[in-house]
Amino acid sequence: MSLTKMQIKDLLDENRVHQCDHFGEDFCVKIVAIADLPSRFGDFQIAAFTNNKDDKEHVAIIHGDVCDQEDVLTRVHSECLTGDVIGSLRCDCRDQLQSALEQIGKAERGIVLYLRQEGRGIGLVNKIRAYGLQDHGLDTVEANLALGFRDDERDYGVAAHMLASLRVKSIRLMTNNPKKIQELEKHGVHVTERVPHVLPSNEYNRFYLETKAIKSGHLIDLHGKEHLLEQGDRPIIEGMPESLIQEMQQSHQ
Repeated sequence: MSLTKMQIKDLLDENRVHQCDHFGEDFCVKIVAIADLPSRFGDFQIAAFTNNKDDKEHVAIIHGDVCDQEDVLTRVHSECLTGDVIGSLRCDCRDQLQSALEQIGKAERGIVLYLRQEGRGIGLVNKIRAYGLQDHGLDTVEANLALGFRDDERDYGVAAHMLASLRVKSIRLMTNNPKKIQELEKHGVHVTERVPHVLPSNEYNRFYLETKAIKSGHLIDLHGKEHLLEQGDRPIIEGMPESLIQEMQQSHQ
């Protein structure tokens, strides 16, 4: 069952007047519109958000009734014009987005948060600059650093607030990135489970995926398979920075 007209009215009325004081940060995120969105992946509803932190328009693609629900299957997806729209093979973004929509479309309920954080938060122009550097041998992390950015400039405060605005109590997060879990939990999101989201690589994105595993700690091996983390352990992969290994070991003491 989708969000009812009464639920939509309540959400919009609530977001029209609330001031976000309970988040303890100097920004506010609001739902401004909700509409039906039938798609090739199933029947969804789409909620549009505004905020005064990054002044970008983010959306939640919703399947089923997620309000006041626990363990909502959720994908937090950062915008990727080259992958999502054009079908670039340099990354796995489009595959991840489509797989998430397919899985959530078949579930009882779920959400894809589509965040306007192109290029891990560095923007479209800088992402293309980074691509140019990668064409000359740098990996994705080295390219971002060469441009004066951190390897990942994304912020998940807005995403956490979006979930709160939809009254989601807890989520099962579709991700291979443990840092995404940490960031969401830091902002008050209750993540009850990590759902692996590993897809096959191709000849163009294999090095990109290797870099995510080795340098960014993503929970995939170099053949695009998931690491099984029944006890929540993160893998130590050959080539991983010593500082990251020490951080992982300290977190389990």
